[in-house]
Amino acid sequence: MTRTLAALFVPALAGAIALASCTSTTPDEPTLTGDALLDPNNCLPCHADQFREWSGSMHAYAGEDPVFIAMNKRMQRETNGQAGSFCVSCHAPLAVRAGKTVDGLNLGELPSFMRGVTCAFCHAASAVEGTHNNPLRLATDGVVRGGIADPAKSPHRSAYSELHDREVLPSSSMCGACHDVVTPAGAHIERTFSEWNASLYAKPGQLSCGKCHMEGREGVAARVEGAPRRRVHDHTMAAVDVALTPFTDEDGQRAAVQRLLDATLLAKLCVKQTPAAGLVAEVTLDNAFAGHSFPSGAAQDRRAWVELIAYRGDAVVFSSGVVEEKKAVAALPDPNLWLLRDKVFDAAGKEVHMFWRAARYESELLPPAVTADPTDPAFYHAVTRTYSLPQPVPDRVTMRVRMRPVDFDLLDDLVATGDLDPKILDRIPTFELGGTVKEWTNDRGFRCTD
Repeated sequence: MTRTLAALFVPALAGAIALASCTSTTPDEPTLTGDALLDPNNCLPCHADQFREWSGSMHAYAGEDPVFIAMNKRMQRETNGQAGSFCVSCHAPLAVRAGKTVDGLNLGELPSFMRGVTCAFCHAASAVEGTHNNPLRLATDGVVRGGIADPAKSPHRSAYSELHDREVLPSSSMCGACHDVVTPAGAHIERTFSEWNASLYAKPGQLSCGKCHMEGREGVAARVEGAPRRRVHDHTMAAVDVALTPFTDEDGQRAAVQRLLDATLLAKLCVKQTPAAGLVAEVTLDNAFAGHSFPSGAAQDRRAWVELIAYRGDAVVFSSGVVEEKKAVAALPDPNLWLLRDKVFDAAGKEVHMFWRAARYESELLPPAVTADPTDPAFYHAVTRTYSLPQPVPDRVTMRVRMRPVDFDLLDDLVATGDLDPKILDRIPTFELGGTVKEWTNDRGFRCTD
């Protein structure tokens, strides 16, 4: 389904848009209450910028993502429905809380405002009552919570909440509610919040999740009469995943992901002669600016890897990590491949693709910074990999890190069982991380590029 601003503006609840008008003085008593608060359409008149940004976000897309739909369908089939709301409690949480779905299989039959992670769900959150799998408590008092301490009068009741204030660290716990996932068998397969919580960024004076994923700007929080200019925040919430079917502002979404990835890693490429190993290339990756491991999230599905190529003239004399389009990275017959990912295993120890079978995981990710003290040995968290190069010395060596939000071993498996449309495979992006593109040339001698 293509979600557009025009389509979303058609109100699902008659009369609510009129009640939410922001063109005249707001009455003392709220006019936007009850079920009208559930529909993001009714946020549009006052919060057009936030609505536009959210409409092109993966939060808005979460209930329509074809990979989620395919995996949930297969999970329900393979578990005979025992998985219940395991996936949909984060991908369409309002529908679960409202009793409109128990397993997510009927999302296509529900109104659009019951799919995805919506304004009403996030801004009703009043407490975090656990550490994973969406333990958010929702208030039922009709108050819209946000990060503004002195909200202006508006068509709805408003209140300040530190869970929604990106300037304070406790706000990260609200993000972590869904961004840490533990399987029924106990495998902690998504650990983004736990990674952040153990990092430098969770220390006093550092950065909440929102400080990186919801950039700030000067503006008005709502288009109501007399609204002051404030520090407001981008609701695109870009990370790594992108829409795989026609969707609002696809180009903008991918560009935002690219900007974030370009600024995440620092890289260094050294070519040298060593007494023990001979001619080598050393690649160093520093997860300098992600507030968590890299990659993170569903790291069992993600793939990040180093591509290293050495040339003499135009001839390739060494290569590693050269992956064909639409081919799974893990299937590459490359003994030198540096692949960053999680692997998940079932209770019998067999590696699996489907997360609900996971009983344990093994991980090779880049760790985040944990201290700003250069005298602390933990300050140095960069990782180096050495590649043996053939003699004589090449003319040039190039490197880059590439990344896929989800890779083809999982996707091909879903296509094979009829759960995923094979046309989706054409939409899977492979990103190049701009901060990792390096080239060494022989005329510069044995030295490092950074």
